[in-house]
Amino acid sequence: MPSGQSGWVSARFVGCCRTATSGSPGPSGSASSSCEELWSERNAIFKAAGYCFRTPQAIQAFGNAGCQFDDEADVPLSTRQREQVAQIRGTERQLGCTR
Repeated sequence: MPSGQSGWVSARFVGCCRTATSGSPGPSGSASSSCEELWSERNAIFKAAGYCFRTPQAIQAFGNAGCQFDDEADVPLSTRQREQVAQIRGTERQLGCTR
């Protein structure tokens, strides 16, 4: 993590072949990489909680194995996770992310 903390993630949530970058736009100043990162971070939260994705992009990136919830409102997220999702969506809106 940028803060220096380390952690673990299940291999089922890790895919090949994205380059890890910081949450800010790259040297070109483009928001597109940030939008992709935000999209991935937001959807990783839903994947971990059992959401069944609908879009081909999300299904390709995360799969639907073991999914249980078709409606985002039904996904059992903690208050903290819901706050994270709301914050990510707000940032996506500010950047003009299209997904």
